[in-house]
Amino acid sequence: MYRQLRLCVVIPAFNEEDSIAAAIDSVPDFVDEIVVVDDASIDATSERALEAETSSVLLRHPVNRGVGAAIVTGYRHALQNGSDVAIVMAGDGQMDPADLPALLDPIAEGRADYCKGNRFAHRELFIQMPTIRVVGNAALSVATKVTSGYRHVFDSQCGYTAITSEALTRLQLEKVFPRYGYPNDMLAHLFRANARVVDVPVRPIYGPTWKSGVRWHTAVYPVGFVLLKSWWNRVRSEQL
Repeated sequence: MYRQLRLCVVIPAFNEEDSIAAAIDSVPDFVDEIVVVDDASIDATSERALEAETSSVLLRHPVNRGVGAAIVTGYRHALQNGSDVAIVMAGDGQMDPADLPALLDPIAEGRADYCKGNRFAHRELFIQMPTIRVVGNAALSVATKVTSGYRHVFDSQCGYTAITSEALTRLQLEKVFPRYGYPNDMLAHLFRANARVVDVPVRPIYGPTWKSGVRWHTAVYPVGFVLLKSWWNRVRSEQL
């Protein structure tokens, strides 16, 4: 527990056999439960997760459904098991566990329903994050400010997040975009649910062997569609 909050860390994973055990073992001891959602990996991700020193619940998708769908599966598990807060940490070890208390404090203090990391607010951004990522994330963040309705939020692609169970129950999780573009769509859903969103500085982590698995054809078109759909749904909801 952290400040009387029961916590569940959700780790979506796809082909993360080299890093998943370390990611699990890095989760702070005050977390009550860890759930790993293997999104139909074709490597030994599930086996390595079970071999981690820290115990976790392993859920597996029979077919690949996307990172957003994996997170939603983890959210549903957290709700069913009575967690107060569901936290998302990646299976590739790119989220610093030391940042977790800062991500939880606004929720514990009643100031936020959803806290998300903002790597652009951290002094190590230009040291750690590849330039192509800086440029791409900045562009998507500016666009998401417009489409989501949250003008104060930046680094929309950062997946290091914490959300209250109460906020989760106000969302139509089955309608959240399941693949790349999930974080942009999630913000739009939160805006329509009147959720309070707070940005928290988090440390960007990129190792020397980092290589993005995102390709332009799997990102530009889907995210463009997600942003347009999110904007239209928000405008329509505001007119009702």
